[in-house]
Amino acid sequence: AAGRGRPAGAPVRLATRRSPLARWQAERVAELLRSLGDAPPVEIVPVETTGDRLATVSLAALGGQGVFVTEVQDAVRRGAADLAVHSAKDLPAATPEGLVVAAVPERADPRDVLVGGELRRLRPGALVATGSPRRRSQLAAARPDLRFADLRGNIGTRLGRVGEVDAVVVAAAALERLGMAGRATEVLAPSVVLPQVAQGALAVECRRDDQALRDLLARIEDRAARRAVDAERAFLAAAGGGCRAPLGALARGGPDGPLTLQAMVASHDGHVVLRCTVTGTDPAALGRAALDDLVERRGAALVLGPGDWR
Repeated sequence: AAGRGRPAGAPVRLATRRSPLARWQAERVAELLRSLGDAPPVEIVPVETTGDRLATVSLAALGGQGVFVTEVQDAVRRGAADLAVHSAKDLPAATPEGLVVAAVPERADPRDVLVGGELRRLRPGALVATGSPRRRSQLAAARPDLRFADLRGNIGTRLGRVGEVDAVVVAAAALERLGMAGRATEVLAPSVVLPQVAQGALAVECRRDDQALRDLLARIEDRAARRAVDAERAFLAAAGGGCRAPLGALARGGPDGPLTLQAMVASHDGHVVLRCTVTGTDPAALGRAALDDLVERRGAALVLGPGDWR
């Protein structure tokens, strides 16, 4: 059976950003679908997002969440595409009306890396480039002497800043997927820099009413990755979704059984970094439990501010 507006046997149109990394991710999902043997052909539909058009504006100024996904989601909602592939870390906590995250395939390394130098060996007052308040706050907590510069653009552009600055921070998964893992100087342990929610994972969205496509996408899901991502995103949602305080989370576990979730909230200057670890079997409840632990036991409400969390 075909989904709404898609005749039987017609290609599945896959919307994605235009960047080399986004195209790799889209091609990976297309490859997974083709490997099923009975899936329809896949056609890539490139989409330009706000974050791509305003590539020199800081993510904080753009509002962060959603700037790399909204137009891609809209292509699916209006029927110009059948599914969308995102870096799961770019997704806001709330899924738009009419869409569903139908699959989370296998996850790459969720950690961050330094390119250009090792954290403990950077010179005093070294300049580190990153556009992420989450990365800045945790690095500042580890090395209060560091200075920071903004960082935008695709991976090639970011790596090109090395030399102009002492080091740049990027996601390990991005380097891995583009065949550049060897450029990493140091993989940052989660105990030093906790990753962004859902970092290293892909999220495949489609229309909620396209049951045939949802059934197809369910076959490329990695159950362990999905449970971890759901727990981390539940923490983001509990913190208010669009919360501007730096947040990080990383869940570990198998396709069934217990999950362990590390979560973090910090002040932007890194003077306050609050962490907790919680364990449970329900991803949604685990995310909420992490936020409750940080607020009730560790004073995170002072960092999150009034109205940012619920």
